[in-house]
Amino acid sequence: MSKLKNKVAVITGGNSGIGFGIAQEFKNEGAVGVIVGRNQKTLDSAVAQLGGNFIAIDADVTNVTDLERVFEATSEKFGKIDVIVANAGGGAVGTVETIGVTDYDKTMDLNLKSVYFTVHKALPHMNDGGSIILIGSNAAHRAYPNFTLYGAAKAAVIFFAKAFSSDLLSRKIRANVITPGTTDTPAFEKFVPLEQIDAIKTHFAGEIPIGRIGQPSDIGKAAVFLASDNSSFILGAEILVDGGMTYLAK
Repeated sequence: MSKLKNKVAVITGGNSGIGFGIAQEFKNEGAVGVIVGRNQKTLDSAVAQLGGNFIAIDADVTNVTDLERVFEATSEKFGKIDVIVANAGGGAVGTVETIGVTDYDKTMDLNLKSVYFTVHKALPHMNDGGSIILIGSNAAHRAYPNFTLYGAAKAAVIFFAKAFSSDLLSRKIRANVITPGTTDTPAFEKFVPLEQIDAIKTHFAGEIPIGRIGQPSDIGKAAVFLASDNSSFILGAEILVDGGMTYLAK
């Protein structure tokens, strides 16, 4: 498989969950590059599984200096960058009554500021004709309880795909966004007691029209398409990879 042969990619949050799923699919299609994360243990584990295709850089995507370091190091090792995947995200859950200034700032920094400056700092190191892939969420389309701020940030990320593409037309760099729904990642362990995880996943699967929750590989395969030359006529688009949840669920 060689859809991404000779392409250099940087994947933020590439050490686990959706980001790691994207890295695995990229590796399978011949890409090389960098995964970025903040947990050295999971970075080491991810790189061991990815083999020689990827290296890991420990960096905080909300820190602009760290982002500069990531792209300078990538350029030094691999040359110009072809693909950026701005995947890192997360943050506080709650309502407009419960989320205060501190959690607001942390959530917006991680889900919105980091995306903007990941792209901003990557551009001097990118090849013209490259691909920027942003990761949204169907929480931007459906008002799930306690996802008020996260959903709003992801709605802005979806807009970024359009605006970045417009901004970068002269360089033929296209930006698109993948919008996942519920996906089987370690994030469940952060919000759900261990003994309840299987039951919660079964519940979500029953809510999703296709009858299962997403896998990181589902997002990875969509990202391969957007990173490849097969998507060269697609820009500013949103691809929903949510099992029909956004448009078909009752």
